[in-house]
Amino acid sequence: MHIIDRRRDPGGKSLANRQRFIRRARALVRRAVREASAKRSIKDVEKGGDIVVPADGVREPILRRGAVGGTREYVLPGNKKYVEGDAIPRPEEEEGGSGASADGEGEDDFRFALSDEEFLDLFMEDLELPDLAKRQLMGVEESQPVRAGYRSSGPPAALSVSRTMRNSLSRRVALRRPKLEEIAALEMELANLEATGADEDEIAPVREQLERMTRRMQLVPFIDPFDVRYRRFEQVPKPIARAVMFCLMDVSGSMDEHMKDLAKRFYSLLYLFLKRRYKRVDVVFIRHTHEAKEVDEDTFFHSRESGGTVVSTALEEMSRIIRDRYPATQWNIYAAQASDGDNLPMDNSNTINLLKTAILPLCQYYAYLEVGHAKDDQGGEGSSLWRAYEMVASGDERMAMRKVSHRRDIYPVFRELFDAKQGAAA
Repeated sequence: MHIIDRRRDPGGKSLANRQRFIRRARALVRRAVREASAKRSIKDVEKGGDIVVPADGVREPILRRGAVGGTREYVLPGNKKYVEGDAIPRPEEEEGGSGASADGEGEDDFRFALSDEEFLDLFMEDLELPDLAKRQLMGVEESQPVRAGYRSSGPPAALSVSRTMRNSLSRRVALRRPKLEEIAALEMELANLEATGADEDEIAPVREQLERMTRRMQLVPFIDPFDVRYRRFEQVPKPIARAVMFCLMDVSGSMDEHMKDLAKRFYSLLYLFLKRRYKRVDVVFIRHTHEAKEVDEDTFFHSRESGGTVVSTALEEMSRIIRDRYPATQWNIYAAQASDGDNLPMDNSNTINLLKTAILPLCQYYAYLEVGHAKDDQGGEGSSLWRAYEMVASGDERMAMRKVSHRRDIYPVFRELFDAKQGAAA
């Protein structure tokens, strides 16, 4: 978003203060957009809507005389209503006050509406999205009209003038409809005979032929309803590009709300990324502890379960869903996994085998996001799951992995992930 202040610099105000105000207002709008997006579902994150900014944040700074300090002289008029010690009520403000009042009225926050494009531009500000290769696949849900000949009935917009005139000409030729030039020539000949005083024996055949040709022209119209033709179209399937996005997340007790919020922000970015490049995008949510299951979005982010962590169960569930509903020959498959790095040690070998043999060969891209707190990142070798995934990612460009501990890191990490993919593909 670009805020351009074209007002003249008035007297008594500082231009530097005004510029700081514009930067602060822009930061407030950007923060409001990101806070609004955190409360939305993944599929609704790109929609515009109302944004609320605190009223104090949209006021320009002005200079006021300090209430304390300095030397002042006051001239106070006398009064007949108050005496020393009386409490004077605060006068009512016409525009309302920011604090509470007896009647419940106050100053509202500054609210305005953003369009879908404005909301998305603010949400994805400073984020570059590279182009990924897409597979053009045949879909049965979308079709396009294709010319398929002509028909004798249809809407006026589908009228084929050229085909109608061609049929009319063929019919007139076949039925020997007289031409206008021939009738005009006979009329001129008849007029000349009558003007020169020719005999009735000479005029009668010409008059009879003219009457016969005129009657035939009336019987054979220039355009008959039989001649009219309309263009006919048939709906045939057209190639479409569609993708499915798998969201995998550990929901054991070690995954707190902060970690889930980091995962949700990353999933939202990936969904927006795919929506801008594919006509149709399906989202599948798979949550796991020691067992995995497909759930809806609300359950995916808000329901908590107890139990250990076995990552291979989520990969097995993803492989099963791909076989049943999203074959790789018909869908572009993307996957994003979020975890705090915990996994049963004896399960790492099974997880690596599933990734190499069942998941990555079918995926366009697989991103692993290890979420945690800043204090947990001590620069060590990483979790057991991180070390296991490193063995796979080092030899396959379709997989990338990053660590995130703060919300501000989500956007740079997302850009870094796909920039690395673009560089590897180049």
